[in-house]
Amino acid sequence: MIQKTRKLILIIIVVILMFLIQGCQQKSKMLILATTTSTYDSGLLDYLLPDFERKYNTKVKIISVGTGQALKNAENGDVDIILVHIPALEKRFVEQGHGINRKCVMYNDFIILGPEEDPASIKGKDVETALQTIASMQKDFVSRGDDSGTHKKEKELWSSLDLEPGGELWYFEVGLGMGDTLRIVNEKQAYTLSDRGTYISQKHKLQLTPLVEDDKMLINPYGIITVNPKKYPDINVKGAEEFTTWIMSEETQKAINEFQKEGEVLFKPLRGECIGG
Repeated sequence: MIQKTRKLILIIIVVILMFLIQGCQQKSKMLILATTTSTYDSGLLDYLLPDFERKYNTKVKIISVGTGQALKNAENGDVDIILVHIPALEKRFVEQGHGINRKCVMYNDFIILGPEEDPASIKGKDVETALQTIASMQKDFVSRGDDSGTHKKEKELWSSLDLEPGGELWYFEVGLGMGDTLRIVNEKQAYTLSDRGTYISQKHKLQLTPLVEDDKMLINPYGIITVNPKKYPDINVKGAEEFTTWIMSEETQKAINEFQKEGEVLFKPLRGECIGG
């Protein structure tokens, strides 16, 4: 009887140890990625990530926020790796010791969207002229207002005109991601700055059209950075290194170039060649 009891206890201990080991293995196989709403809303990550998860037996947890919040999450050690789109802030993030191994992954561009009737008559104008016209005519403009890369780019463009439209009756800050912002712009039939990828992925639901595009001021490059393991030893640095190697590989860069919505390519690979900083 005692021998049977000991055997049963041993079996229970072995089972518990197996569960503990399995739990540790599952934890080590989780990669936390903070990225922009544009990569998420466009459907790019849903298209790309199954390949990585299958090849490396790693589940990717996506935190979709604006670039500003993604950088804050990384500075706090809450994520393993970030995919963002403000080159100047990316470089500063690395220089300040928060991140390592920055790589330039891909790019798309920003566009100024508005109703087809274009009440401010900005179609085909350069960015600065278009924004100056919207402001002078006080035509409704919707800003993401969420400290994202798109929001920061928009503020940079207004600043180039010595304008700070916050607080104006025609200027609406909504504090939302790009997809939700576009829905509001559509309802108001207003103007906004959007990344092209999110617009293309949602344009079948919108009565909006690109009015200002193909301006060198509107290039939108994306970079990937691993959180510095010397600052946060608990991050999944192995998974982050594997992810970086994978996303910069010829196969994945080719897949980025092949990703389309509505018959249009949303992102173009950079293959490590940085633009915009």
